[in-house]
Amino acid sequence: MHLFRRIYRFYYEGFKNMTVGKRLWIIILLKLFILFAILKLFFFKDFLKSNFNTDKERSEYVFEKLTEIK
Repeated sequence: MHLFRRIYRFYYEGFKNMTVGKRLWIIILLKLFILFAILKLFFFKDFLKSNFNTDKERSEYVFEKLTEIK
C-alpha cells in the first residue's frame, strides 16, 4: 500500500505544480468530451435499436455479422 501512496503523491505533486500543463489537460479533456459525448448524441444513432425490435433479433444480427466469412 505504501507504493501506491508514493505513486499517487508523485502524480499529485506534479499536477499541482504545473502551469501550462493544466491548460493543456483542460483542452484535452474538453476535446474528449466533445468527441465522445456531443458527437455521439447528435451524429451516431443506435443502429441496433432503430433496426430491430427485440434483444433476440439484435443478438442474432450481431452473431451473424461476427461469424460471417468474407
